[in-house]
Amino acid sequence: MHKQIAETIDSVGKVLLGKEQQIRLALTCLFTGGHLLIEDLPGMGKTTLAQALAKVIQLSYQRIQFTSDLLPADILGVSIYDTNAGKFSFHPGPIFSQLILADEINRTTPKSQSALLEAMEERQVTVEGQTRALPEPFFVIATQNPSTHAGTFPLPESQLDRFLMRIELGYPDALAERTLLEGDDRREVLKHVSPCLTAEDLVEIQNSTNYVKVSEALLDYLQRLVQHTRQAPEFAYGLSPRGALALLHCAKTWAFIDSRSHVIPEDVQAVLPSVVEHRLRESADFSGHGGTALAQRLLSTIDVVG
Repeated sequence: MHKQIAETIDSVGKVLLGKEQQIRLALTCLFTGGHLLIEDLPGMGKTTLAQALAKVIQLSYQRIQFTSDLLPADILGVSIYDTNAGKFSFHPGPIFSQLILADEINRTTPKSQSALLEAMEERQVTVEGQTRALPEPFFVIATQNPSTHAGTFPLPESQLDRFLMRIELGYPDALAERTLLEGDDRREVLKHVSPCLTAEDLVEIQNSTNYVKVSEALLDYLQRLVQHTRQAPEFAYGLSPRGALALLHCAKTWAFIDSRSHVIPEDVQAVLPSVVEHRLRESADFSGHGGTALAQRLLSTIDVVG
C-alpha cells in the first residue's frame, strides 16, 4: 500500500509541478478522513489539485462554483413534481459525490456556506425533512480567495473549524515554472494520469492510520503545544479539544505515509501549521489573520522534551 501512496504523490506531482509538500499535506487530510481548505490567489492550481486527486484515486467528482446568488438547493438538490408518476421525486445536487470541489467558497453568502456544514460533519444532508446519506468516502476541498479581495464573505470560526487542514499552494519555483511554460497544457497532462488507488483502498488506508502508535512522551509534547495556545497572551483563544485531536490524527497519518508505525515529533511539526493556522488568531489582530506567525512561534517556543 505504501508503494501505491508513493505512486499517487508522484502522479499528482506530474500535474501540479513542484508542490510535493502540498500534495502530501492534501493526502494527509484525505487519509485522515477530514476536509481541506485551500486559500490562495486565483490561478495557482487549486482546481488542478482537486481534479488530479479525484482521478488518481478514482473518486466521483463534482465542482460547485460558489457565487453570490448560489442557493442551498443548488448544492443539496431539490424535489420536483413528476406529473406522470403523480408525486415528487428528489433530484440530488452535486453534493452527492465522493470528492467535492467547493470553489471560491467565500464568494457566496453565509446561508449557502452553511449548506455544507451538515454534509462535512455528519456525512449526510437533510432536504425537506428527509435525511439522505452521502457516498463513502466523502471529501470536500474548498478554495477561498484572500479576504482582501472584493466580494468575499469571510468564513466564521465555526465553519473554519470544520476543515481539518488549510494549505496554500504558493508560486512555483523557477524550475517548475519553466517546465510549466515549456510543457503541455495541464489539462492535457491530467488526461493521461493513471489511477493509483481505488475508493476501497482509500477506506483501507483511513482505517490503517488508526493503528499508528503514539508514545506517552509524544503525547506530552503535543499537550504542551496545545496548552501554550491556551495560556500565552498573544493567542486570542487556544486550540479546542477538536483541534488537539486533529493534530494527533494528522501526525499519525503523516507517519503512515512515511511508512512508520509510530509517531515522532517531526510528524507533529510537519502537519502543525496546516492544522492550526486557521484555528488561531492573535489577540491584538482583530482582522482574523496572524495564525501563520503564531504556528511558527509555537514550533520555535515549545521544546520537544519538556
